[in-house]
Amino acid sequence: MKRFAIAVAFAVMPVLASAQTVEQKQPSTYDTIWTKLTDWYDDKDNPVVQRVLFTGRFQHDLAMVEADEGDWRESNIRRMRFGARVTMFRDLLVHAEVEVNPQERNPFYMRFTDAYAAWQKHPRAVITVGKQSIPFTQEGATSSRELITIDRSNLANNIWFTQEYMPGVSVSGRAAPWIYRGGIYSSGAMNREFGEFNGGMFTLALIGYDFAKPLGVREAVLTGNYLYQHPDANNTFTKRFEHIASLHFRLDEPKWGVRTDVSKTAGYLGQRDVLGMVLMPHFNATSKLQFVYRYTYLDSDGPNGLGLAAYESRVVRGSGDRYHESYGGVNYYFYGHRLKLQSGVQFADMRDSANDGGAYHGASWVTGLRIGW
Repeated sequence: MKRFAIAVAFAVMPVLASAQTVEQKQPSTYDTIWTKLTDWYDDKDNPVVQRVLFTGRFQHDLAMVEADEGDWRESNIRRMRFGARVTMFRDLLVHAEVEVNPQERNPFYMRFTDAYAAWQKHPRAVITVGKQSIPFTQEGATSSRELITIDRSNLANNIWFTQEYMPGVSVSGRAAPWIYRGGIYSSGAMNREFGEFNGGMFTLALIGYDFAKPLGVREAVLTGNYLYQHPDANNTFTKRFEHIASLHFRLDEPKWGVRTDVSKTAGYLGQRDVLGMVLMPHFNATSKLQFVYRYTYLDSDGPNGLGLAAYESRVVRGSGDRYHESYGGVNYYFYGHRLKLQSGVQFADMRDSANDGGAYHGASWVTGLRIGW
């Protein structure tokens, strides 16, 4: 009898294991919805077009600001974009997205964000031509769909090129544990498409190394980037910095992680030099619930070198020269970064040594729905 029981157990175990595997592979309701929404065409046997994906994002905020200088309330469609990613000839990716403003509707069409072609036959050398994201600083290199705070810090607002998408040519790749990127981009006068090409060029170099294996963690990427921009009065696509250097670190474990950034700039045509630092630890209470803290420090080498963040600037439109921020937030991930609810309270203080309308001391609370596809 004992031998029979053992034989039955050995016979049943593979069946149970197979059933568990099948169960694990069953798509969730979210998987089904997102697949139906985004997968417009998929045929690997087609020699010209292999796949067409619908892409985009919708982000809505409820914002409250209470400061010594005044108060603000706002319900705001923060971002709405849509477009397509088309894989052609096996190795060519064509991506185009537009940003629209359904809240005010005048204008409804805001701009093209992405409009590029990328040759990606070799992951170690992806060549991208066209209007594309310019990834430097820690948060500037993170898509708005994947931020773990409700929005980027004031370091990104002041140092990173917040227009984000510029026309140019870049080469990027990954050869674990190394990552790199190099690019040449046009600045010049801004418009809703590719710009006027009348203000010179800037270059970006980035190199990173993942220390995950020697540290025994999931991810530990140290990245350095340097940007040089030719000074030109016609540049309105970019901020007026001739040099920008940034060193940032990202460590992620299943339960916790931390992100840091130290960035320094050299301005031109009256733009002050800026030093910025960010420390951002986070804790994953469950697979869906996450807590985040962020401290931001900014200092300019003279008066009126800094601006405030998006909602703070609704109250104070002037500039200052030293900024501190403490942020505490909570995120709930329904479907990873593709569907999440984020909320954060931010306490900020900006000194205005020129005393010409840039001082700020207050708190803001922003809650937002983030959907990406």
